[in-house]
Amino acid sequence: MRFSLIVEQVLTVVCKLQPTPEQASKIDALLKAFADACNWANQTVKGVITSKTTIQNLVYQQLRKQFGLSANQAVRVCARVGANRKTAKLKGKSVKAFAATSADYDARIFAFREKDWKVSLTLLDGREHIQLNPGNYQRGKLKSRVPTSAQLCQHRDGQYYIHIQLKNEGPDPIPSERVIGVDFGRRDIAVTSIGDKWDGKQIQDVRDKFAKVRTSLQTKASKGTRSTRRRARQILQRLSGRERRYQTWLNHNIAKLIVLSALQHNAIIAIEDLRAIRERTNEMPRNKTERRRSNSWAFFQLRMFLSYKSVKYGVGVVAVNPAYTSQTCHNCLHIHPVKGKSYRSAKAFKCGHCGNHCDADENGSKMISILGAVFVNPLRGSVLSCDIADHIRATESPRFLAVG
Repeated sequence: MRFSLIVEQVLTVVCKLQPTPEQASKIDALLKAFADACNWANQTVKGVITSKTTIQNLVYQQLRKQFGLSANQAVRVCARVGANRKTAKLKGKSVKAFAATSADYDARIFAFREKDWKVSLTLLDGREHIQLNPGNYQRGKLKSRVPTSAQLCQHRDGQYYIHIQLKNEGPDPIPSERVIGVDFGRRDIAVTSIGDKWDGKQIQDVRDKFAKVRTSLQTKASKGTRSTRRRARQILQRLSGRERRYQTWLNHNIAKLIVLSALQHNAIIAIEDLRAIRERTNEMPRNKTERRRSNSWAFFQLRMFLSYKSVKYGVGVVAVNPAYTSQTCHNCLHIHPVKGKSYRSAKAFKCGHCGNHCDADENGSKMISILGAVFVNPLRGSVLSCDIADHIRATESPRFLAVG
């Protein structure tokens, strides 16, 4: 268990670029050179080295000479390789290759000009001023701002975009003794300990619908007539990303409502640390449909949205160990193991010790709230779970909530 205190928020604003044909060819050359440099550095430097400074000391001069990169572009290549290696190391994997789809920029090779809504980017042949095509949202976020970092990208549609990073200093977390527990799930996307609930049936129906359509179109794209195959590929391309965008929109709304609710109740948010849950659940015997539904569960995205939205309002976020939260009664704190007789059905939780009967997800969210309260007001000394249960029943103040 750990307490996440975030005081800086990084918001990425994606703006479409409108380069001239000549500028577009220069962007393609830069993206290819950046990717080739990353691949060369990744193959040249020993795989165990993840420090960007060490990588830079070993290959900086050769990167500039061989790929025609500027000084800061070569530094960004070393930083990209080091960061990707660190991420891969955490997953027990290695970095294989870099695609020519993006390049990183810092303040010395990137600048944003609000007066004519252009960005100044250093490419291989010098500086280029490229026109932006921002919407109202992008204009509102970039107004009177001086961003210092960005990423030049070519999306799947072949168009060029600039991902501009904006750093916002969030207010200090609001001091509070109250904790709202949030239980993530597939049946109910999120359930809070104060009674809020977001049903997951709609998003599951959307996923099942898109999966069925994709399966049908993929079959036609490989086995139909020539015109049928072409038409099926066109429809697949048009549908690409629609399910993901709907899921993102839904998670944005749920995260915002949870944060606003915590702000209204002057409370801290407690969530489960569900990292590596897919690796554990995929080991269980399940059919193809259940495996697809589980792997498309966007719980981590919802957690990230909660984390960065909470910074804006000064709401604290606590990540707790999810072990036994669904098997422990929030009323008497007795654990009912999975083996043998289980007191948890698909929708209800019934405690065999105290007789408490409630919704299973509601019980889980209240247990998460109890665990999260440990970070707010930890009890001193050795306290038995039965004594803590007496505290919980004896007072309505959340500061007494804890576990032994």
